[in-house]
Amino acid sequence: MVLSFLFVHRLFCSTTMGATLNLVYAVTIILFTISSTSHGYDPLDPFGKITIKWDLLLSSPGHHTVQVKLENMQEYRHIDKPGWKLSWHWESKQVIWDMRGAETTEQGNCSAFASSGTLPHCCLRRPTIVDLLPGSPFNSQVSNCCRGGVLTSMSQDHTNHVSVFHMTIGSFPDDSGEFTMPSNFDIGVPGYSCDNATSVAPTKYSTDKGRRKTQALATWEAVCVYSQFRSSQTPKCCVSLSAFYYRNIVPCPTCSCGCSSSHCVKPGEMPPYLEQKHDPEEEVPPVVECTKHMCPIHIHWHVKVNYREYWRVKITATNLNTMKNYTDWNLVVLHPNLKSVEQVFSFNYKSLTPYHNGINDTGMFWGVKFYNDVLLQAGKIGNVQTELLLKKDMGNFSFREGWAFPRRILFNGDECVMPSPDDYPRLPGYASSSSSSAASSFVTIVFCFLLLLFV
Repeated sequence: MVLSFLFVHRLFCSTTMGATLNLVYAVTIILFTISSTSHGYDPLDPFGKITIKWDLLLSSPGHHTVQVKLENMQEYRHIDKPGWKLSWHWESKQVIWDMRGAETTEQGNCSAFASSGTLPHCCLRRPTIVDLLPGSPFNSQVSNCCRGGVLTSMSQDHTNHVSVFHMTIGSFPDDSGEFTMPSNFDIGVPGYSCDNATSVAPTKYSTDKGRRKTQALATWEAVCVYSQFRSSQTPKCCVSLSAFYYRNIVPCPTCSCGCSSSHCVKPGEMPPYLEQKHDPEEEVPPVVECTKHMCPIHIHWHVKVNYREYWRVKITATNLNTMKNYTDWNLVVLHPNLKSVEQVFSFNYKSLTPYHNGINDTGMFWGVKFYNDVLLQAGKIGNVQTELLLKKDMGNFSFREGWAFPRRILFNGDECVMPSPDDYPRLPGYASSSSSSAASSFVTIVFCFLLLLFV
């Protein structure tokens, strides 16, 4: 009888422990997936990157013509104002004689060319290049320039995700004049890191309405990737939840974006920073309204209505940053029912399927041009909202266990802090039973572990 008892307990415990190990394994995979965005790889946009392509168009000793193209190949991350600031390190004594479509922020010491009659555009060993502003003189422009360094994402605006400029490169009088590719690239946007350029197939250009193709003498390409951890050591947004069947609102977790309240602004107060002058070429640090979560952006997901074949969700994004308007903002949401979106009100929507494997659980939302594409700074009108109508998948749909709430939400490509699943709104009468079930499961696991140790 004792052997039978031990056998039954071993079988029960092994089954429970096996399920537990599977659960631990699944949680580990999920945590790895979530944290991967902070290390330069995003599973929701696995091919996302910014490329810097150098095309050597003409070359002779001491005189080289180069075209540089920055291309944002990310689905939902974009470069907002004040824009990119491309810099690199010259490996030899090279100078920039002339530029079209961009300019350097400093000229540097060009005294070595004092006797030449004309000074180079830039003589710095590490120049910093910025895009020209809209409305620049026509003779200074090239195609795809002059947007102030702004690069849109691929999904939001496929026509403005590229910046181009031309350079004429020379060398100091005591240099051989041979062209050498620079190194140590940086686009000057927090969170991005770039590798050194590598040689790739020469770029081809179409002329005569596509009847003839020419090509660059040589082409190099550097790749830049984004890391949320590099961008900021604290999150930038958080999520709160509510539902028609739950009386309370589940707030953003406390201190989601930090706990310091020394620089926050109480509702209704005017931050003193607004009265100060700021460099338009530098992004001003956020000054947020005082909240328990201290996040610049607050996302709220509300399960609004339940129909027979459909259900309705309201999403609200609120700007609590008193120092910034978010232009061309976007939201990325991960939820299994997004494969059955029937209608989206007042927002643009695109389904994201990066792996083309039939899984359609991720969607991107952004504002309508000239209507709500700018999320204004904190205040009465500092929010945007939409409603979704989703068709129920009767095989999976449920209001239980928090199924109706998103798995992940990203604002402008940054992961938002979600409430703990234990705090999600639950159906009436279901919360207590689920809590007791979780507690009993934990006790069972501990009992089985101890039994396996001592039996």
